[in-house]
Amino acid sequence: MRYINFQKGQFKIIIAIIITVFSVGCKSKTTKEKNVEDIITETPSVKFTYQDITGIGKDSLYNRRDNSDIIKVDGTYYVWYSRMDSPITSGYWATIWYATSQDEGHTWEEQGMALGLGAEGAFDSHSVFTPNILVRNNKYYMYYTGVKPTPGNKNKVFEGNSTTDITAIGLAVSDNPNGPFKRVENNPVLEISDVDSDFDSFRIDDASLLVRDNKVWLFYKGRSIADGKAGPSKTKMNVAYANQPEGPFKKHDGPLLDKSHEVLIWGKDGGIVSLASINKTLNISADGEHFSVLQDSLKNIPKAPGLYRPHLENGNPEINVPGWGHCNDSEKRMGLFSEIRNE
Repeated sequence: MRYINFQKGQFKIIIAIIITVFSVGCKSKTTKEKNVEDIITETPSVKFTYQDITGIGKDSLYNRRDNSDIIKVDGTYYVWYSRMDSPITSGYWATIWYATSQDEGHTWEEQGMALGLGAEGAFDSHSVFTPNILVRNNKYYMYYTGVKPTPGNKNKVFEGNSTTDITAIGLAVSDNPNGPFKRVENNPVLEISDVDSDFDSFRIDDASLLVRDNKVWLFYKGRSIADGKAGPSKTKMNVAYANQPEGPFKKHDGPLLDKSHEVLIWGKDGGIVSLASINKTLNISADGEHFSVLQDSLKNIPKAPGLYRPHLENGNPEINVPGWGHCNDSEKRMGLFSEIRNE
């Protein structure tokens, strides 16, 4: 493993990342070994390395993707993710499942469904996907995205259009990481803007959590209905704040980052770091709202990544820097990467 330095202002980070790809099905313990592939950016600042792991991923029956950040509970690692019937690869036809690991994410075992579809007519009655997790007050808070069948569709199916198929972010809570997770009464906890010109007037997704100043910060991505089919390439990141995990959440006025399709954030020395996937930049902010580019022109960055983030667990210092995590590979499966450390 190679450690790479880069520095910006008061922040200095050493990053070495190993990404491994899920390649076998549910509860499998073996897989064909692949060579480790070192992928280096054009500058000497960041290096990505990919490997295989075992236990979850794409197989002949299911596709698994868009995983949560990872937590550890009593020595066991937990991850939540979207699972859909193969050959479907989109989270818009998913339910949320979870898996556990005893060896820092190299081997996983799928445990079961964590959250099924909402009741008929609910905002999440067609699909639940892109989960994320926060442990607070000895409870497990799972934030997720939900969609319902396309309004007016006679067959009650989801069309995936760019005009009426909106999303919202919901919340389910449990006393145990193994569930059961129960939806909160005030679902959804975050909805799209009702102003067409706003950046998040069509879809919101990809919740990523942080506790700062005793408030819950819910980072999310948004797309504008004004952008139509071009919306995915114009996705932006924003944050909403609440005094408690259940909300109510108040959105920051306007987006924080442009071209940030997948939300990945973590705390660093009292500030916040974010990876913006569309423009391939690593960004940093002292106050969590005003970001500046720390590194640009990144190559072969992880797709839909989630980190092992100890500060999402009960009682850990919020300044803890993440270790390894997961991502999708180019075939829309998931993978593992390790590790991000501070010097």
